[in-house]
Amino acid sequence: MRIDFSPAEIGRDATYRLLTATVVPRPIAWVSTVSADGVANLGPHSFFTISSIEPPIVQFTSVASRDSLRNVLETREFVVNLAPEPLMAEVNASGADFPAEIDEFEAIGLATEPSLRVKPPRVAASPVALECRLHSTITLGDGTLVLGEVVHAAVDESVLVDGHPEMGLLRPLSRLGRNEWGTTVAVTPVDRISYAHWSQGKRG
Repeated sequence: MRIDFSPAEIGRDATYRLLTATVVPRPIAWVSTVSADGVANLGPHSFFTISSIEPPIVQFTSVASRDSLRNVLETREFVVNLAPEPLMAEVNASGADFPAEIDEFEAIGLATEPSLRVKPPRVAASPVALECRLHSTITLGDGTLVLGEVVHAAVDESVLVDGHPEMGLLRPLSRLGRNEWGTTVAVTPVDRISYAHWSQGKRG
């Protein structure tokens, strides 16, 4: 038996809990920005995915107004850093409601490294950094969808196998429901099949 939930009846908070517990796992965009006044900011956003390959565009959603969004709108640049398992405590801490004048890198004790094509710094200990320039934004209710064109990608050679980022070496974090976090436990390779292959009864 299914239980029915109507967003109009249960309200925003319950709808948020329902959606974030069922749309799982969600990768984390660990977004670094710089304010117009030059203050660095770092924050995790778990509404994150790829939008386009040509041009290469990634997207994250800022729910309500956050420093990351304000900085992106002011400077039109940001970096998406991969959030790895060894930095779970730092990723979580960067989501605290620091005042806008506080540099999260300094407050948390994270080293930075300069980006190549944009002003915001990278998280030095993150194995992947996607340097982005703002493509566009879309306001959807209480969220703002931020689309950024990837103008440069920097990947630590320690996580590459034959030139390809390896999941077991990246060890990406994800967000689940409530205060739950996901880590990479098992990876199962499955080749995609064509319809011709399927129609011949070769379904494995």
